[in-house]
Amino acid sequence: MAGQLKEVRNRIKSVQSTQQITKAMKMVSAAKLRRAQDAIIQMRPYAKKLQEMLSNIVSNSEGESGMALAAERPVEKVLLIVITSDRGLAGAFNTNLIKLAKATIAEKYTEQHKKGNVSIWTIGKKGYEHFSKNGYKTDASYKDIFLSLTFANVQLASQAAMKAFEEKQFDVIEIVYSQFKNAATQRFEVERFLPIPKVEKKAGAVKADFIFDPNREQLVAELMPKILNTQLYKAVLDSNASEHGARMTAMDKASENANEMLRSLKISYNRARQAAITTELTEIVSGAAALQG
Repeated sequence: MAGQLKEVRNRIKSVQSTQQITKAMKMVSAAKLRRAQDAIIQMRPYAKKLQEMLSNIVSNSEGESGMALAAERPVEKVLLIVITSDRGLAGAFNTNLIKLAKATIAEKYTEQHKKGNVSIWTIGKKGYEHFSKNGYKTDASYKDIFLSLTFANVQLASQAAMKAFEEKQFDVIEIVYSQFKNAATQRFEVERFLPIPKVEKKAGAVKADFIFDPNREQLVAELMPKILNTQLYKAVLDSNASEHGARMTAMDKASENANEMLRSLKISYNRARQAAITTELTEIVSGAAALQG
């Protein structure tokens, strides 16, 4: 009985230690989430408007020169830029992103994958570890961006992707990332990066007409790379905020589960302790009765 009591006491101490860790991690994630949330909320309207403007320009400039990044080609070689996190303990965050990337390959690029023409660039170590272990064609050049998350570092990945597309190493490039909604909600998205998607023309819609100064070619050549850099940076900021939100929620749930376990263990401990006391009293009474007899 004493051994059972000691075992339950040890389990209670272990759960309490784990709960302290999960509470601390929740507080750290909450602090990081606030900064990440502010960054993406300020960035998103700007990036969205730039992307709309770029799509409108491309849609109304069909067949013109200087549109190499909007060139539609038969899809033979595919690149997925998958944005995961560097660390775990974020619930199903990384698992859902990896599942979405695999589902996208299975639904849209099955033939290309069979031919070995699907490449994956990972931003975040968790994605790289999974895809490299499972036989996918991966590139580790940009997996450590979250160690120093700056526009300049993300721009290097964006520029490399644009150069690879222009050199026809890839015919289509897509971004798999998590769009931040709030601390408890993330939306997992696949977004076209290149070729630049065109706006669907609706019947009776007025054609957008832009006045370019300086000329169209010079302005488009200057704007396109900058807007695409911003698009990828926005996706990385979205995933960064989503990661901290998912981790904060996961650690909150873990702390609640620890409370439930502690309640259960304390009830078990009290029952075992009561049984031990009852046994000792019975033994004392029995011994006393034996001596009197």
